[in-house]
Amino acid sequence: MCGNKDWFFEIDDTFRETVKLGDNSKMFVKGKGNVRMKINEITHVITAVYFIPELKNNILSLGQLQEKGLTIIFKDNKCKLYHKEKGLIVLSRMASNRLFAINVVPVTSSCLQTSTEKTTKLWHQRYGHLNVRGLKLLVQKKMVKGLPELNDYDEVCSDCMVGK
Repeated sequence: MCGNKDWFFEIDDTFRETVKLGDNSKMFVKGKGNVRMKINEITHVITAVYFIPELKNNILSLGQLQEKGLTIIFKDNKCKLYHKEKGLIVLSRMASNRLFAINVVPVTSSCLQTSTEKTTKLWHQRYGHLNVRGLKLLVQKKMVKGLPELNDYDEVCSDCMVGK
């Protein structure tokens, strides 16, 4: 369950449901969808996540995780989640309030646009501000695998000017 709509990359806003929490309170579900999350630098997709705007913290249902084929082990004040193909995906230590917190980062989609001129500037910076002639030599002699064709770059690099 998630209270932040920005975390969803797909959502059905027409889905309605009520959920009962551990303290017997009820909350209204105002959508269901999929969320991409980065856990330990690996992106995971969690499907069928309920959107509950009033929710202050995200909650993972252990029952639903188990239904999705994850193995959950509680031992020595730790919670471990295993995926049958990916292995250990989450390790969390029990906090003083007896909850197992998992630090996650939402993965949002972005649209990127590039141009040859900006590509030249990028490679100039990646190679320690090597001049364009030197970069073109690397391309011509095929000294760097994956280095694209580069155009002339007329803009003055302020970092290079400071260095001189």
